[in-house]
This record gives sequence, C-alpha cells and structure tokens, in this order.
Amino acid sequence: MDFTTLRYFVEIAREENMTRAANRLHISQSALSKRLASLEERLGTKLFRRRSFSIELTDEGRRLHERAQELLQLHDKIESEFRDLREPLGGTLAFGMAESRSVRLIARAVRRLKETAPKLLCRIESGDTSLVTMLLEKGILDFGLVVEEPDPHKFQAIELPVVDQWVLMLPKNHALTQKSALTFRDLKGLPLFCSAQGWRGDIERWSGGRTEELSLESHVTLPTNGAVFVREGLGFLLTFDGLVDAGETSPLTFLPLDPPLTAHSYLIWRRNATVTPIAERFLTVLQTLLAEKNIKANDLAEKS
Repeated sequence: MDFTTLRYFVEIAREENMTRAANRLHISQSALSKRLASLEERLGTKLFRRRSFSIELTDEGRRLHERAQELLQLHDKIESEFRDLREPLGGTLAFGMAESRSVRLIARAVRRLKETAPKLLCRIESGDTSLVTMLLEKGILDFGLVVEEPDPHKFQAIELPVVDQWVLMLPKNHALTQKSALTFRDLKGLPLFCSAQGWRGDIERWSGGRTEELSLESHVTLPTNGAVFVREGLGFLLTFDGLVDAGETSPLTFLPLDPPLTAHSYLIWRRNATVTPIAERFLTVLQTLLAEKNIKANDLAEKS
C-alpha cells in the first residue's frame, strides 16, 4: 500500500465521483479505477458503494479513510520537517488552535519570526482541546493552543497572558441588555448555543453542575457560525468576549456572566518529542515577546 494510492483513495472519497476525482488528480479514469480495484483486492474488502450518480464509502471505507488521512498528514509532516532542515530562511509550523483571543499573540509571534524567516509557512487546524491534543500526540502538529490546563505528563506548556471572559451574545434590542451581567437564573429558558468543550467544562462548573436546567439548542465549534444563528433569532451564544464582532454596526452585543467566568489559555507541545529548528525559533520569539514589558492582556486583545 503506497502513499500515492492512499491519496487517490482520499480524493475519490472527497469527490464521491470517479470522473471528478480523476480530473482533479490529472489521471485517466481507467487508471484510477485500476488503483482502487488493486487497493480493494489488497485489503480484501469493498471500499465504496455504487449509487446512481455517485459513490459513497462503505463502513470499511470510512475506517480506511480516517486512517489514510492520519497517515498522509504524518507523511507530509515528516517530509516538511526534513525539507525545512535545508531552508534557513523558513520552514513549516503546524498549529492546532482553539478559539481564543490568545490567537492574536501567536500571530504576533509568527509575524516577528517571519522577519528573519521570510519563507515561513504556517498550517492551522481549528478545534477543541480533544482534537488538538489528539493531533499533537500523533505528531501531526508542532504546537497546540488550548483553553484548559494540559496534562503535564504528556505536554510541555506556556501559560499565555490573555484571559478569556465568557459572555452571552444576544441581539442589541433584547430586554436582557438592560442588565449589566447575567446570572444563571437569567439564562434559564433561553435557547443556548455553546461549544461542547465549554458546555461540559466551564459552563458546567459555573452553573454548579446544573446545566441540565438550561436549554442547550446546539453545540457549535466556531463562534462565528453561532453568531449567525443568533442574528436569525434562533438563540443566544455562550462564547468568549472578542471572538465575534459586536461593534456599532453589528446587531449583536454581549453581556458578561455573574459571577464572572474566565478561561486561561496555553501553548502546548509534546513532552520528550524532538522539536524542529523552526519550532525552536518560534518558541524563542514567543518567549522574548512574553518577556517584553509592554505585552499586556488588553494590548494583545485589541491589536493584531
């Protein structure tokens, strides 16, 4: 089983159509079909189920698809690391990032690093702590930005100086905007959107274990998507302050929770793992940035 065949398989799964996949891969459909047939014969199973105008993965195909993506990501990461050894003016950094204002600090450090490494490339995966730590453990990422304290046995960490505050996003014309902060009682009966991690973690603790008394409309991964549902009058978004536009032209505003609820963020990387030269340079730049006297939480929150 070679990586080229795995890439072909992943492309077929993405397109759900042999003709479109062949066109994107710039090979003939017959050659692609032979590759797929050889892969299915090698594994002793059918990977796709034919439909009228498309194909879909079988259960076995979905299992292979998950593993193939992991293998290809790791393969690409290894290749980029060795390629970077020959590139003193750049390299590739792979980040996994939670939604947090601390992203601005990471971006500032990357911008400063690019002054001496102009060919630097960054790859960014967005996700919650479970996804980020999983990709880190598999060696697919260099660094993760998470908003809960990491396992010190698995990861080295730098606590970042930006504290995220939980707020409720709501329409500016809503009656609750007459309040200065919202209590648990204020949230009862409201259709709420919130990240799964935040709901099970911070919100569960803030409510004293009473989240079952609140009305969760849906989990959302990206607060910008949740804000769209708020604009359409479908509910209210629990998120961090500063992640969604609530300026003068926005129909939305936010209110903090009472008692206040905050979250700390951490840059993490695998303990006992080999750090690439460009990753070492990034850490040096970040630590220098953090040591500067003019780096304050409010400054990082307002400037890119």
